[in-house]
Amino acid sequence: MAAALLRHARWLLVERPAVASFRWRRGVTPAASPSFAAAAVCAYLAAVLLLHRRAPALPPRLLRAVSALHNTVLLALSATMAAGCVLSAAATAPSPRWVFCFPPGADATPPSGPVFYWAHVFYLSKIYELGDTLLILLARRPLTFLHVYHHAVVIVMCYLWLATRQSLMPVALVTNATVHVVMYGYYLCCSLGLRWPPRWKRAVTELQIVQFLFSFAASVVMLWFHFAGGGCEGMAGWAFNAVFNASLLALFLDFHGAAYAAATGKKKKRSSNSGEKTE
Repeated sequence: MAAALLRHARWLLVERPAVASFRWRRGVTPAASPSFAAAAVCAYLAAVLLLHRRAPALPPRLLRAVSALHNTVLLALSATMAAGCVLSAAATAPSPRWVFCFPPGADATPPSGPVFYWAHVFYLSKIYELGDTLLILLARRPLTFLHVYHHAVVIVMCYLWLATRQSLMPVALVTNATVHVVMYGYYLCCSLGLRWPPRWKRAVTELQIVQFLFSFAASVVMLWFHFAGGGCEGMAGWAFNAVFNASLLALFLDFHGAAYAAATGKKKKRSSNSGEKTE
């Protein structure tokens, strides 16, 4: 039974003609141009400025239903992308090194095949994820700089994954998609009215921080292959990705400290006040 399911998943996610024969072509493949990525980011930022104080109010029940549907789609999509990339890398990688370090040169690493197919799906999914921001605006909740910055720049990052045939991309894709399975699973529970203890929200934030730390650990492996083993493809894309991840790590650490250290301080203060009253 398990073997049959695995064979079916491998055909669907790796061997299906649309996946196996995929090739990224600039200006031909959907969204495969720097002008599209730039337009998407500019349109997103313009929409945020326009709707920041003018977003229409939706009935709470409708907003919860839309949020639940949105989170369900991203939960399923994240799980599919993670599984698809893992199976694709397992089926097509010539060696374990390839997962970290693509051979340099367009002939050695053409932007084609199942792994690049899932990178393209991942790139497109970041456009759909902009709906996260719309739901926050419709709920009349405040937007943070971290949220807007992350959603805008990640589109550029994913475009560069494909345009530069960036080494380490399979590891980054699987890591991020797996974290998003947990994150959107938590959001789905919240949108359905299933309230979890506050420590779970904190755990989701800490998992995202661990993701960035892991990315730097994986980068050490890739850099070793690059300098000791003849080079890796897509180093310009990796440099952008590394700077972006470093900035996100700093912002997430700042958010974590502001959100949870303050909450812990308030809890201790309430406990202290309660103790004083009972004496």
